[in-house]
This record gives sequence, structure tokens and C-alpha cells, in this order.
Amino acid sequence: MTSPAESAAPGVLVVVGDLLEDIVVWATEPIRAATDSAAQVFRARGGSAANVAAHAASRTPTRFIGRVGDDAAGRTLEAALAASGAEVRVQRDGRTGAVVLIVAPDGERTMFPDRAAAAELHEVDTGWLDGAAWLHVPSYGLEHEPMRSEVRRLIGLARGRGARVSLDASSTGLLDGLGVERVLGWYAELRPDVLLANETEAEVLGVAGGGPVAASVARRLVVKHGPHPTEVFDDGVLVERVPVAPVDGVRDLTGAGDAFAAGYLAAAIGGADATAACLAGHAAAASVITSPGAGSPA
Repeated sequence: MTSPAESAAPGVLVVVGDLLEDIVVWATEPIRAATDSAAQVFRARGGSAANVAAHAASRTPTRFIGRVGDDAAGRTLEAALAASGAEVRVQRDGRTGAVVLIVAPDGERTMFPDRAAAAELHEVDTGWLDGAAWLHVPSYGLEHEPMRSEVRRLIGLARGRGARVSLDASSTGLLDGLGVERVLGWYAELRPDVLLANETEAEVLGVAGGGPVAASVARRLVVKHGPHPTEVFDDGVLVERVPVAPVDGVRDLTGAGDAFAAGYLAAAIGGADATAACLAGHAAAASVITSPGAGSPA
């Protein structure tokens, strides 16, 4: 039987958050401190929320809400996201943000974000939520004011319209920087229908094995374990372990979690159960981890 977390009425997946430029540095040899290290450098449209919207747009009607600078970079990123098929609604002011990503030869990455205008999202036109069946927000949206308060307002408005809500834990650095207890308090207050986290994020939050804390922060917790089975907890109780198909040639994990979110949410909106939604997420994630940045190879 389909659970409440997958029973949203047909409508639009609305994703709120960052639209940024990714500057992706692929180290082609072990990184040597304080001197040169050989690398390839790529530039691409990025931002966690924008990545989710771009991957979801080919699967379900999708709208992105965010803020970019009133500059050429912002206009270029907006056009690139719209080209994915997503409906793009952005505020424009200030300077467009960017993220530098250093990707080691084993595919693991270190990120240096400068969100700039993205973190200034506020006073969103409530009409931008029209038709929303599901609202998804990466936790990056909780990092700074005024965006934090605006995200909370939008979640309340979406809920009032009958939309489901999901959050992504986003980053261990973000969680530690904000304070784990503080973040857990926000999650418990917002009580998303689905909380997505990778293994290390779940460990930092203290919800890796489910239990009372997991039950307090989300109706459903989805914990990704890289190439190992994804675990699904409903009200803190393990209900599914979904195997991950092997992927050859893994080179860059940038955006894998965002792609998983897109596949999972698009399937859930369509009525898929937890297993099918996770499998859709795995397939979407597999499409990005062999190429630079968060996009699928052309």
C-alpha cells in the first residue's frame, strides 16, 4: 500500500534553494599542499536545489524558486536551468554565488561555497507555490537569514495548500556549523514527510539506525550508503533496504545526492512505493558520477 509520504496529489514539484556556478577542479594526481597539482577545471550550472530541479524536470513537472545576482552570471545560470525543462522563478539582485569543488582522484570532493545573492531569498511571491504537490528544500536553505525564515514560511504555506514536504541534510560541515541540536530542533518543528541524508550526515545527526530521534525529525528517513543498500525508516523503524546497482568508472560524486533526490521525489509524486522511489533515485545518481560536476553527461 502506498504510504502517506508517497500519496501527494498530481501537481508540481517545487524546489527552493541555491542556483550557483560550479567551478569543478578535477585533481589528476594526488593533491600536494603549498605547490602545484595537476588538474582539469570545468565550469557548470550548480547549486543543490537547482541540481534537483534540473534532474527532476524530465521526470515530473518541476519549478525552481531561488535568487541570483542581477548580473550576466545569474542570467546565464537561469537560462541553463530553464534549458533542463524546469520552470524557473528567481529574484535578481546583488552578486551571483559560486562554489569551488576540489575533486580528488577517487571521486571524493571538498567544497568552498560562496552563496552570495542565493542566501538573500526573501518575500517570495506566494503565487510561485501555485499547483505545488511537493516542496523540497536542501538544508543549505537554513544556513543564513533571511533565507532561513523564508524557507520556513514557504514550508508552512505549502503545507497549508496540502503539499508534501521534504528536506535534505545536505552537508556534515553545514550541520556541524549550525549546531546539530539546533538543526534537529528545526527538523522536529518542520517535521518533513521525507528527510534525505547520506551515511555520514545521518551519523552526525544521530539517526543512522533510526530510533526515537529519527522518528522525531521526519515521518520517513532515507539514508544513503553509497554503493551499499539505501535504508528507509518510517517513524524511526527500518522498513526497507534497497540494493544499489554497481556503477563502473565513478569519478566525481558531485551532485549524486541531488540527483538521487530528484529521482526519488519524481517517483514518489507519481505514486511509487519506497523501494521503487529509491531505485529511481539510484538510477538518477548513477547518471552523474562518471562526469564532471552535477550534470548528466551529454
